[in-house]
Amino acid sequence: MIYSSLTQRLKEQHKTIASLILKLNNRQIQHSAVPGKWSIHENIAHLAKYQPIFLDRIRKILTNDDPEFEAYRAENDNEFEIYCAFTTYELLKKISTDREVIYHLITHLPPDKLDRTGIHPKFGKLTVLDWTEFFLLHEAHHLYTIFQLVHGVGVSV
Repeated sequence: MIYSSLTQRLKEQHKTIASLILKLNNRQIQHSAVPGKWSIHENIAHLAKYQPIFLDRIRKILTNDDPEFEAYRAENDNEFEIYCAFTTYELLKKISTDREVIYHLITHLPPDKLDRTGIHPKFGKLTVLDWTEFFLLHEAHHLYTIFQLVHGVGVSV
């Protein structure tokens, strides 16, 4: 069964990005505080790019028995650079649009579908709810990174 904190975070957590960067200009958003590490914009591009990956994984879990997934790495994804070329505003719109699809899918699944599993390379067999929790925690990690970058703390991503 879906618990309320998961539902609420799935619906609202991504909106934190806009609040964090509200007072920044494009130069600040694009600036890489640590050479070779992601800027705020690149973190947002990563979050935008990962949502369709997550959605695809959930759909595979719902239609296949215990599908196995490789770890997602943006540096191995040719489309990541395409996402980086979007404006931050476009990325935020993509995140919002994709999140509505994800939210609707997850919150409307019958209980037996929530228990379907897929294999994560590090964590093993995870249910749809576990995958959703992992997705939200991953996003929260990047929100924390963005928070640090907004406040002038160089971080490793």
